[in-house]
Amino acid sequence: MIKFGPSGNCESFYAEGNTHTEQAAKFVKARGLDCFEYSFGRGVRMTEEKAASIGAAFAKEGVELSVHAPYFINFANPDDEMAKKSYGYVLDSAKMLQKMGGTRCVFHPAAQGKDTRENAVARTVDRLKYLRDEIYQTGMENIIFCPETMGKLAQIGTVEEITAFCEIDRVFTPCVDFGHVNAREGGSLKTANDYRVRLEYMIERLGYERMKHFHMHFSKIMYSAKGEVKHLTFEDEVFGPEFSPLAEVLVDLKLEPYVVSESDGTQAEDASEMKEIYLRIKGNS
Repeated sequence: MIKFGPSGNCESFYAEGNTHTEQAAKFVKARGLDCFEYSFGRGVRMTEEKAASIGAAFAKEGVELSVHAPYFINFANPDDEMAKKSYGYVLDSAKMLQKMGGTRCVFHPAAQGKDTRENAVARTVDRLKYLRDEIYQTGMENIIFCPETMGKLAQIGTVEEITAFCEIDRVFTPCVDFGHVNAREGGSLKTANDYRVRLEYMIERLGYERMKHFHMHFSKIMYSAKGEVKHLTFEDEVFGPEFSPLAEVLVDLKLEPYVVSESDGTQAEDASEMKEIYLRIKGNS
């Protein structure tokens, strides 16, 4: 089944007096949502006991958990020692995810740096093959590792690049951040066909079964000539993208992704709105 939920805790979560991630389980469930993404954005600083406590709270409410690995991962870094840290960030995130009882680990793949795009992408592919080997050697092949499409032109992570990374092995499934895609392409996502073309490309390359439950981030994002500037809320009327055309395509293609709202402070509210839009469109189809 398709799932909708927030990335992290929104402003209303704290406004209600909540303080602990465990409390987010009931908060999310009470809003009719199905999933929650915990971010290790600044580093994996969590004990196994805390991870188990979070996992137990969410399991009790029947809300699925995913994690986002630290933001500073860069598999295109020419420095091998820095690349080793990136492996650690992904694998440590996955270990905590296992303690939480979740199965999806999202990560930013790389940045171009001063190298050519071709060289940076090739280095990322080689490093992801090594990561694949580490995943199997550590017995974490049941985790779904999700390289994410990125919003800035200087980052590695176009739809085509992420698809190629996922062709390396079945342990990789795309995290398609449509806000990022729209931002790096200067507002390219306007019609249902704009979404359809990109999703059908990925289905053709990776197969329907892998893409049926792909990972997805969605938010409106301000952008400039260099791509992503900052995340916005659904109230913004200047920058896109809009969710309704995408919902039409998800229903038509019978895709049931794990949909995470990354709106700025209104993640739960905007996740609820996306679920309402999706269910209305599906009910009318």
